[in-house]
Amino acid sequence: MPISAPRPALIDRFGRRITYLRLSITDRCDFRCNYCMAETMQFLPRHRILSLEECLRVARIFVDLGVSKIRITGGEPLVRKNALWLLERLSTLPGLKELVLTTNGSQLERYALPLRQAGVRRINISLDSLDPARFRAMTRVGDLARVLGGIEAALRAGFDAIKLNTVMMRGVNDSELESLTQFAVNRGIDIAFIEEMPLGAVDHRRGDTYFSSDAALARLRHRFDLVPSTKNTGGPARYWRVAHSPTQVGFISPHSHNFCADCNRVRVTCQGELFPCLGQDERVDLMAPLRRHPDDDVPLRQAIAAAMGIKPEGHDFDLAQPRPKIVRFMSMTGG
Repeated sequence: MPISAPRPALIDRFGRRITYLRLSITDRCDFRCNYCMAETMQFLPRHRILSLEECLRVARIFVDLGVSKIRITGGEPLVRKNALWLLERLSTLPGLKELVLTTNGSQLERYALPLRQAGVRRINISLDSLDPARFRAMTRVGDLARVLGGIEAALRAGFDAIKLNTVMMRGVNDSELESLTQFAVNRGIDIAFIEEMPLGAVDHRRGDTYFSSDAALARLRHRFDLVPSTKNTGGPARYWRVAHSPTQVGFISPHSHNFCADCNRVRVTCQGELFPCLGQDERVDLMAPLRRHPDDDVPLRQAIAAAMGIKPEGHDFDLAQPRPKIVRFMSMTGG
């Protein structure tokens, strides 16, 4: 039998192989979470965001260059018209092993089963509170009952895995760590607790609301028998298994336990900016080669390869700064 040629690889200047692309398909969202964006946002006009066909082209080239996992993000990706069209086509890309999606859950009652049928195997759902009033305050506009209904719809749809994501904020929702974990245990799904990331100027001081993964773990171990886990989803979370349960509890710790040494991911925004690092401002424009060379992938491949040369060794978030180093909001980069 003929020996197939090895697939090309994206390797940065520190020897890290990039196998994971987070692709944002919209900057728009039907929530206004107070750690993610301003209450009043100005969103991009249509001509300044990638078309779904352009998103597919970018993804195809990344997979051809060795990426095996793609996560679709936003904003809220399910508010993008015809998002299912894109997901159906991404799921058939040769060489793509994982197609996953992150959502706030607001649209899941409608889309959970179609997402599963489109080829999405794993889904992350943001859930920062189980208290309706607190949930509304944190999201500014969100309806907790709608999100909980979406979670139940996702369970019925039969995804390979469902994970809840909770951004921890001291004095806001840190009293709910145990109840959120129990919620996940009761449903046999995973949960990840995330240290708040200082992206964008928000209406509170990040240092005042910072809650560390170590503090969260210590709290949870008083109530749950947590066993160190070797689980690795290809992302930055480090996991503990709840004894006698399929539930795994993850911690994403950009401040307290920097995960940069084994970073395997890059992000592409909905306007075609390739960010090699979430915590830095260096970027490469992919929209220009996309649109200048619609029938020639070489310039786009060269632009992606060039980004490997500017991927930094790590980020340097500093909660002591009065203003965030990164002024763009999380929703603009892709959640």
